[in-house]
Amino acid sequence: MPKTTHGLSNSLANRDIENFLHPYTNLSSHLDSGPMIITKGEGIFVYDEAGTKYIEGLAGLWCTALGFDNKRLVEAATKAMEELPFYHAFGSKSHPTAINLAERLLEMAPVPMSKVFFANSGSEANDTAVKIIWYINNARGRPDKKKIIAREKGYHGVTLMTASMTGLPNNHRDFDLPLARVLHTDCPHFYRYGEKGETEVEFATRCAENLRTLILDEGPETIAAFFAEPVMGAGGVIPPPATYFEKIQAVLMEYDILFAVDEVICGFGRTGNMFGSETYDLKPDMITVAKALSSGYLPISALMVSEDIFQSMVVESEKIGVFGHGFTYGGHPVPCAVALETMNIYEEMDLISHVQETAPALQGGLAKLAEHPLVGEARGVGLIGALELVKDKETRQSFEVSDGVGAHLAGRAQANGLISRAMGDSLAFAPPLIIEDNQIQEMLSIVEQSLDETLDIIIDRGLK
Repeated sequence: MPKTTHGLSNSLANRDIENFLHPYTNLSSHLDSGPMIITKGEGIFVYDEAGTKYIEGLAGLWCTALGFDNKRLVEAATKAMEELPFYHAFGSKSHPTAINLAERLLEMAPVPMSKVFFANSGSEANDTAVKIIWYINNARGRPDKKKIIAREKGYHGVTLMTASMTGLPNNHRDFDLPLARVLHTDCPHFYRYGEKGETEVEFATRCAENLRTLILDEGPETIAAFFAEPVMGAGGVIPPPATYFEKIQAVLMEYDILFAVDEVICGFGRTGNMFGSETYDLKPDMITVAKALSSGYLPISALMVSEDIFQSMVVESEKIGVFGHGFTYGGHPVPCAVALETMNIYEEMDLISHVQETAPALQGGLAKLAEHPLVGEARGVGLIGALELVKDKETRQSFEVSDGVGAHLAGRAQANGLISRAMGDSLAFAPPLIIEDNQIQEMLSIVEQSLDETLDIIIDRGLK
């Protein structure tokens, strides 16, 4: 039975512990502490069962762009449910909302794309991208060109393949991952991995040359694709260093390697443009989106592919007799309808202008917090950012993992009314995109208070 229940009734907390297997949770400590149960949402805020109000500083899981009580999205789902509660896209079937949404996404795409494949999560979209990459290289008579390169600290999902691509050790440990055909190259975090005396541009050059070396060591004829997020999300909110993607893309083009861009977090305004690809001038062959596609209201994701890729798929489908891939709920009419209404709202509210107008409040506030004795780096772009905690600001020495400093800061922030997420000793911020300047200031004030409280604890423990 739980020792603490965050103000909840014991019966509800106990039922959770007895029946619910939680993702990304320490299952042992959960048995002791019990759940935090959220029962209501309103704008950028959520409430627990005791009525305590929190700023949702990570938009749920980077996704609830329009906040937690958008009535238009509820109405869109209700109407779609009444008209056509389910249909599929297997065997040349279709329905209006999937057709309309595919058309809308292709119109919005940052580079020309040809077709849209719908799935239910970012993991499924990225997994599908890998399957299609293998499929078309068989169609093109290149059966050995199958290896996938991703990056250390990159995040692409939790299916067997996408968890393998994810460059985070806890996604691999004791799951017997990564699978074969998956390689990893440098994490482009200049603050953490730049060498003494090295400029940001020189660091980017080194990352690109290390990628080239990996490709040559493995054999370019074996490397199929490179996957990257414009801004690395779950790995710690890591924007690319100057000139990084320019140099990476040149290497990919040189060795005929496809570029798949994971816009699951960055897509739909997060970085200050509709897509992170626009922010960093990326030219992908494939794009995956999810999360803010429906503002998180219903599960839906999409993979967009170029015309060149689609034509190779046609050839292989003709040879086999079918494109043997798909999900029962891929392109479900209700999530498609909600996604369409989400796109309408983004356009009507001029989402990009709003993000560009409010981003300086977040980025400037994080930069100011970088002066705090605990903060080594403040980083971000648009309405996504992070603070990295360090033991020694001058040497950039990190705390020991066992010290749990990042988790403690996240706990203090939650106690003070802000839900965020610690990734190691980096605290991430990606609030709903409807957030206003005064709400950003409220969020940052909580962070400052929580940093001070965490510093006091660290000093008491003799860790600093």
